[in-house]
Amino acid sequence: MVEGSMTQGAGQGPEVERTATLRDFRVPAYVPETGPYAHGAQPADTAAPAREGYPDAYTPTQRDLPVINRGDTVQVAVDPAAEPAPGSATGQGPLYVVGDVHGYLDELLAALRDKGLVDSEGRWCAGTARLWFLGDFTDRGPDGIGVIDLVMRLSAEAAAAGGYCKALMGNHELLLLGAKRFGDTPVHSGAGTATFQAAWLLNGGQKSDMDRLQDHHLQWMARLDAVEEVDGHLLVHSDTTAYLDYGDSIEAVNDTVRETITRNDADEVWDLFRKFTKRFSFRDEGGADAVRSLLDTYGGHRIVHGHSPIPYLLGEVGSEDGEDDAGPVVEGPHVYADGLAIAMDGGVTMAGKLLVQQLPLDV
Repeated sequence: MVEGSMTQGAGQGPEVERTATLRDFRVPAYVPETGPYAHGAQPADTAAPAREGYPDAYTPTQRDLPVINRGDTVQVAVDPAAEPAPGSATGQGPLYVVGDVHGYLDELLAALRDKGLVDSEGRWCAGTARLWFLGDFTDRGPDGIGVIDLVMRLSAEAAAAGGYCKALMGNHELLLLGAKRFGDTPVHSGAGTATFQAAWLLNGGQKSDMDRLQDHHLQWMARLDAVEEVDGHLLVHSDTTAYLDYGDSIEAVNDTVRETITRNDADEVWDLFRKFTKRFSFRDEGGADAVRSLLDTYGGHRIVHGHSPIPYLLGEVGSEDGEDDAGPVVEGPHVYADGLAIAMDGGVTMAGKLLVQQLPLDV
């Protein structure tokens, strides 16, 4: 039985005539049917956002606004000399997945310790266990680079113990890559001129992450897979069918995504980012059919994703700064779309938590 509760249900570029401003990428809040923000009402200190400038077909939420930087982050050192050793021949260990981390290193370490995956020093202690991160390591939270460093180190330590620690590509990895590579270079957004730098800043980009970003972090992010199937679970970052635009097999999708990033074309990478920001395809009427379209193409019997915070999938609103105790309490994954989809973004930047969950779920 799943621990906790689960909810069942529903370089600078050439000058152009117009370059996107911060307001061009202002992301609107999710508008619930009921509650204090129903029908477009805004909090007193929140300006109504502009509709132009953010990715075409993007379904944004309050989660896409920046979070104030915190200064209480634990720094975890990475040993660059650590190399994976041959895996154990004793068989595979239990499978775990991690939802969106968004720079919250302290919360990640605590959640991994709680599941017995790392020790008190943050070192892998789970033997042959298998651990998958579903993407979105940076932005909004205080230490995205620290999170990446931890995942990279755990990958080596887990492999040395006969297990593994792997990660998927999230839309925020694409956003950070784009901001670093292309900066203020204009891209065609479908709603005027845009830039990765503006989008990154307005979606929680942290200056401290950019200052500490190194080549090995960029290379690691650029090689991440977009889709994987493990033990009958189809793992993706985003709750969208846009993956189907990139291939009819897992291998084809992953190859296409890597080739797109390697070509280093700003417009191509922007289009990839735009599609990976789509969300809510598995919710409401037709959601189960959307899940089946992915399962039928790529395999597996259930999809596991991050990206869309569980409070938004439930149609509820929480606080971006985590100080609104009246928001929904997230204790575990959200199972929906006729039981075919598992949402793992517990909303660590909201009134939720960072989820680490063993699969399969007993539901």
